[in-house]
Amino acid sequence: MATVSSPDSISSDKGHSPVSSSGPVKLDVESQNSSSKNEATTTSDAVSPDEDAAFEDNSNVPHLSIPRLFWFFFYNFGLFAWGGPVAQIALIKDRLVIQEKWITLARFQRVFSVYQILPGPEAAELCMFFGCLSAGRLGGIVAGLAFILPGFILMLLASYVYSLAGFDNKYFNASFRALQPMVAAMILRATHKIADHSVMNQRTRKVDPFLVIAAICTAINGALRINIFISLGLYGVIYTFISRRLWIPAGVLFVLQYVGYAIYVVFRGVPSPVSLALGIAKTPSLINLFVLGLVAGSLSFGGAYTAIPFVQVEAVLKGGWLTQSVFIDCIAIGNVLPAPLVIFATFVGFQGGLVDGGLGNAFAGAVIITLGMFFPCFLFTIAGHSLLEKLVRNKFLSAFFDGLCGAVVGVIAIIAAQILKSSVEGLVGKAKTDPISVAYDRISQVGPAAVLYLLALAVLYKFNNKYTALLLLISGAVAGQFIFVT
Repeated sequence: MATVSSPDSISSDKGHSPVSSSGPVKLDVESQNSSSKNEATTTSDAVSPDEDAAFEDNSNVPHLSIPRLFWFFFYNFGLFAWGGPVAQIALIKDRLVIQEKWITLARFQRVFSVYQILPGPEAAELCMFFGCLSAGRLGGIVAGLAFILPGFILMLLASYVYSLAGFDNKYFNASFRALQPMVAAMILRATHKIADHSVMNQRTRKVDPFLVIAAICTAINGALRINIFISLGLYGVIYTFISRRLWIPAGVLFVLQYVGYAIYVVFRGVPSPVSLALGIAKTPSLINLFVLGLVAGSLSFGGAYTAIPFVQVEAVLKGGWLTQSVFIDCIAIGNVLPAPLVIFATFVGFQGGLVDGGLGNAFAGAVIITLGMFFPCFLFTIAGHSLLEKLVRNKFLSAFFDGLCGAVVGVIAIIAAQILKSSVEGLVGKAKTDPISVAYDRISQVGPAAVLYLLALAVLYKFNNKYTALLLLISGAVAGQFIFVT
């Protein structure tokens, strides 16, 4: 993980950032860019004992009333949370650390590195942290809500508009048809970014072949339909053994996973695609939506792009109450709103509630799943930062999180491939039986979708501006009117 290296910039990668020489990691795909390698530092290791006192100095923190605190974070950060985590975190740091000097830069670096290992969006967690400094735990809750609220309201509105026009309106659908391959390109680009940093050995700063193997084997396990939770936990344990040079236990565990799989196939057959899910949201009832958000939020150590697979396998594959195309659309919408990308869960909850019980249930579902998604980051942040710092320094947990984050790359890679296939193919031939009509559809839709995918991928690799994704999606929506309106 990279820490903040200067007053004018914040590292955009979410690879390995040591708090100690073996601190754990958290990956946030959206916030990485190609220049971050040159910005990565290990300043948190270099903090002297004399500077430790500054980490507890709150003398410059203004004590705001709850209403003023809410408005401060709502107006200064919530309304201007465009451009993803990089821009969001940089905005918070520039205003509160550089300009108003609530805390020292060194303390900010340590706080940021701690929150990088937690599930959930770091920008929201930082707002909670500063809210706690100003007005205690209640202030932390209020600051976090103020940051999230604008994006939540906009996503709720977008979900409602989509439900009115998105299923039958050919112009609306044409725009989203063009956006789907672009979203697939974003996820593939995100997979590359996360891989750049999650497979690095913290001590040597070189590629760790064991983490590369963890990523590859997790992708293979996904193709074999081995539950992703099994793979994540297993490779966390295996890498813990490897980091302590316990080669035999690590090798035994590695072999046993495939021996167990082979035995399962012999007696039960090849697992079905739904075996990737836990089955916690077979129906989109309110309680199931809350649990779905809670599980996805608790396990989103790679940020929003890691939460995507957990929601997708439950809602699309296992539950079947959300189609793949609608799921891709919600990710596209989440990319253009001033909010953490995990706000896509609000859309999923709305559509699930709509299926389960009508419009009133839809709004309730949107609220419920959002509460579940953000509850873990609120809990961990408000519960106590000092305890989290101690956990970060635990060597056992450090190695486990390293292995888990390496395996996350494989999980996202599988989802990237699945979404690419769905977004390019679309609905071609599914409503037609005439071979000529099917061939015409394939030429008129699959070809342009593939071209849009390649163009979007080229743009994402070429440009790293915080507004690249926003401008790309707007351009795609306009292009869809000329390409896919029939």
